[in-house]
Amino acid sequence: MSRESGTPGRFGRLYQGLTTIDFVGRKRTWFTISIIIIAVGIASLGIRGFNLGIDFKGGSSWEMNAPNTSISAVTTAVHNAGLSQPTVEKLGSDTYQVTADLNALSATKQLSVTNNVVAAMAKVGNVSDNSVSTSSVGPTWGGQITNRAIEALIVFFIAVVGYISVRFEPKMAAAAFIAMVHDLLVTVGVYSLFGLQITPDTVIAILTILGYSLYDTVVVFDRVRDNTGGVLKSGEMSYGEMVNLSMNQTLARSINTSLVAILPVFSVLIVGAYVLGATTLQSYGLALSVGLLSGAYSSIFIASPLLAILKEREPRFRELAARVAMKSDHRTLSPAMAARLSGEGAQRAVRSTKTTSAKGVVARGRKQKRR
Repeated sequence: MSRESGTPGRFGRLYQGLTTIDFVGRKRTWFTISIIIIAVGIASLGIRGFNLGIDFKGGSSWEMNAPNTSISAVTTAVHNAGLSQPTVEKLGSDTYQVTADLNALSATKQLSVTNNVVAAMAKVGNVSDNSVSTSSVGPTWGGQITNRAIEALIVFFIAVVGYISVRFEPKMAAAAFIAMVHDLLVTVGVYSLFGLQITPDTVIAILTILGYSLYDTVVVFDRVRDNTGGVLKSGEMSYGEMVNLSMNQTLARSINTSLVAILPVFSVLIVGAYVLGATTLQSYGLALSVGLLSGAYSSIFIASPLLAILKEREPRFRELAARVAMKSDHRTLSPAMAARLSGEGAQRAVRSTKTTSAKGVVARGRKQKRR
């Protein structure tokens, strides 16, 4: 709060319900930002594609525990052993994993390369050959895992659209669905841009991200539904202005919820990347962080403006917007102002009810006297 003027600062206005941010009016800005980010991600997908793990594309994996080596040393060793495009990751403080696709080679050649890689890793890690574990996944199994992941996403989207359509309305479901597709495109774009490996754990992370985005969107839409049956009936604001009011009313809660979800993920990212040196935690934490940020962004700047666009096409809300625009005393309400007006309206309703009841008692008394 400013000492000179006594007015609250930005955070003070936010938590005191004094903000009047025009989310709907600036929708072109929000949409443009999202389109640029998604376009960059799609371009990366077209050029670089995905870095699929062996669970999806098939391949071989070698793993060892070696405290006295590094990723660069292991990469050089396995490359010299016959792996053309190996992926080397540090799973923990001392554990290294090498993956590569050998499915194009004959069975004899695969066995030869596997033995050479085991020997090379054991040498660079200063461990025995038995300390290097090997595993392989065929391309058929990888295709089945891919299909199951796609099926999981489809079932999730169908369940979400059905739930929101029943609890709220189809147009809210459409806005929430588009917001989740936005988060999905942003997240997969980040995976492609940074070359992060996609594993079955990634699918779980994406479903977690979409679930969080849906939760935040439902919180906002619940406030919109309450205001639709409340302040919107007064005829003092259009549907878009009512959505703005709802956004300002839930903004502090959305920010707090996002921080509570993102801070632990940042902790995993920092500890995994800089303390433990685990590249898998770094990749997972980075993608999850971006997905959570995208979910928080889409709930506020994508889903709600889209809902306003869809609803304001209805004739009744077009007429309401025209009537509101013609009023000379029209003003933008902050959450605090709306709460005061709602309280005053409730008090007026109570006084009106009491007055009506009193008049009814007097009228009945007069009728009895006449009798």
